Amino acid sequence: MKHFFSLLGLLLILSGCGLLYSIGGSATSDFDLSESGMAVPEFEFTNHYGEQYGSEDLNGQYWLAKMVFTNCPTVCPILTPNMINLQDAMIDEGVEMKFISFTVDPERDTSEHLRKYGQNIGAKEGYWYFLTGYDFEDFQNFSLEAFNSPVENLVDSDDIMHSTRFFLVDPEGHVIRGYDGMTTDQTDIIKDLIETVNE
Repeated sequence: MKHFFSLLGLLLILSGCGLLYSIGGSATSDFDLSESGMAVPEFEFTNHYGEQYGSEDLNGQYWLAKMVFTNCPTVCPILTPNMINLQDAMIDEGVEMKFISFTVDPERDTSEHLRKYGQNIGAKEGYWYFLTGYDFEDFQNFSLEAFNSPVENLVDSDDIMHSTRFFLVDPEGHVIRGYDGMTTDQTDIIKDLIETVNE
């Protein structure tokens, strides 16, 4: 019975997230968050090389953010290949931007572990950075402030609830786009990224 209620809670959380992200009309118009007032606060975390890395390093650049953890049993095995596809498409198109993955499991996802993970999945050096080096509770607050996205440990589960969106941040630190990281057809996302970053 306890397992049933945990499963029911997970389904409600996931359906709630789905409902939240489905509001806004067509897929293309739903990308635009430029009027949301969302902005990433200044931060300095640790990248997968064990170096300090943060908002100062990203200032003046477009960057695409997502949340991940390497032991994720559910959504991350879909999110990560989708981000790889976007990375490769932007490199092919000569679009200048960075890709940032924030771990939601900083205790297990050390810099060394994230470096190996990045190498295994095909993250391009100098383009994609994996960040850790913070307390889970601090990142919960950061995610809410920056992306209006809750991060929660799920009861009786190894899973961690986090956003399945990719967030495009402009050179001034404003969150201007939110893309569905789970979608299999990324045609519209790629087109919007190219047009937005190159405008």
